[in-house]
Amino acid sequence: MDKERYLQKKSDIEKRLQDFRNVYAQPDEEIFAELCFCLLTPQTKAKSADYAIKKLKEKNLLLTGSAEEIKVWMAPIRFNNNKSNYIVEARKLFVNENGVKIKEKLENKDPKDLRLWLVKNIKGYGLKEASHFMRNIGLGDDLAILDRHILKHLVKNGVIPEVPKSITERKYFEIENRMREFSQSTGIPMTHLDLFWWSEEAGEIFK
Repeated sequence: MDKERYLQKKSDIEKRLQDFRNVYAQPDEEIFAELCFCLLTPQTKAKSADYAIKKLKEKNLLLTGSAEEIKVWMAPIRFNNNKSNYIVEARKLFVNENGVKIKEKLENKDPKDLRLWLVKNIKGYGLKEASHFMRNIGLGDDLAILDRHILKHLVKNGVIPEVPKSITERKYFEIENRMREFSQSTGIPMTHLDLFWWSEEAGEIFK
């Protein structure tokens, strides 16, 4: 673990995490947009997913557009046909005639229980996407986002022997527990490890 590199970035990491915590104070529409961002990120660059969400918000399609209308702005997104449908499906859970009601369905749940609820109820969400969404709204400080960047660094630091070809739910929890133990042994919080390692691969601290 390159602690010197981490310490150089620690202040920026803490600022970014505060940004995430601030998201939860924003209107429900912004929370829903973040949920949709995390639907788009699998096998797609975060910047591309962020751009697509911004365009959908700008065109007032995120909350009202059909899957066909949404797909028009999803060219950079892998599996954009499926993901357009996922956004529409997610709306059915959180959007009604009174507007977006998402916080009331997220509150007062244990983080691990909330993650499993998201996986069960959001089509297109696995443990990684649910963890990502929770971190991005400041609710998942002790959860791992096991994308390829993080797995690569877990191998590099001897936490796991190799990057698995596929990850079952049981395997996810096993690797997450090992990452948690590594976090405790180094004194570096899980969320800090995630953003640090991600930035080492991507070149910036994003989301």
